[in-house]
Amino acid sequence: MTSAFSWIKADETAAQALVRILTERPFLVLPAPLHRLPLRVGNVVEVVGPSPSAKTLILIQAAINCILPKEWKGVHYGGLERAVMFIDLDCRFDVSSLSRALQRRIIEANGLRSSLKGNVNEIDKELFAACMGRFLYTRCYNSFEFLATLKTLHHRLQQEKEKRGSAVYMLLIDSIGAFYWMDRALPSSSTGNNNRKSLSLQTVVETVVHEIQRLMAVHPILVLATKSAAFGDKQSTTEVIRKRSDEKMLASRGPQNTSHRDFMPSVWQSFVSHRLLLRTSDGISKHQNHPTFSTEWLLPSLKSSEHFTVDDDGVLVTI
Repeated sequence: MTSAFSWIKADETAAQALVRILTERPFLVLPAPLHRLPLRVGNVVEVVGPSPSAKTLILIQAAINCILPKEWKGVHYGGLERAVMFIDLDCRFDVSSLSRALQRRIIEANGLRSSLKGNVNEIDKELFAACMGRFLYTRCYNSFEFLATLKTLHHRLQQEKEKRGSAVYMLLIDSIGAFYWMDRALPSSSTGNNNRKSLSLQTVVETVVHEIQRLMAVHPILVLATKSAAFGDKQSTTEVIRKRSDEKMLASRGPQNTSHRDFMPSVWQSFVSHRLLLRTSDGISKHQNHPTFSTEWLLPSLKSSEHFTVDDDGVLVTI
């Protein structure tokens, strides 16, 4: 009987449990267009869109919300003060774009309304350096480097947790389909070992998903991944003929109704918990000199859609 009571004895109170959970898994307010759904750690969010459609900029804005502190020297920034891990598979990331966007957020929070160039020397250099230090970056040039990064990421995240006293909150991948065509050529290659699986697009993606799942089991993180979109590009002759016969109907419906085709293997598709689709929009807005994009949540499906544009400073503006 004594052992039974000791087994059901509480290790912590409800208040202590809530403090622990909120510390380990805090809630981050994400910028538009990711703000429509309550995304938390454990979610795998895919941002799909043509190039360009501000996919990388969306990742940058989400990263800034994470690396900024909630408050600094009496100024409210509304951030999480947590580190992010950015894996660049597209190999086109420009750190200066992150720097400019972060400087702009700091300037706006301090109520400085003049131009960014005029106020860049007025920002808190200590705050800026601390935020940039929370942005962890690595670049991969093929799937083998990507897999090697994922397999060693647990050790790096553990080091960051011990160093900073808080865990990395987000894993950002830009873009998950970057090596699709190179991986499709893998079946013709040989591993030279009959005891190992033959390399192919399917096995590579399966390993990627497996490694991210292992990582998420140990480190509570939110995964945001961008992916290029394919809209109605059919390959078979029958589908091409059907596409031509329906050309007038598709033209009358407009580009917003063009079907979205997912080219990634099913193992990745089933791994994704949320999917946001971006499209170029032909709608007229007050931002005549800037491209306009529309958003649509495919997973889970939301009936409402939003529009946004990107201004000269690389900031998403909801319209």
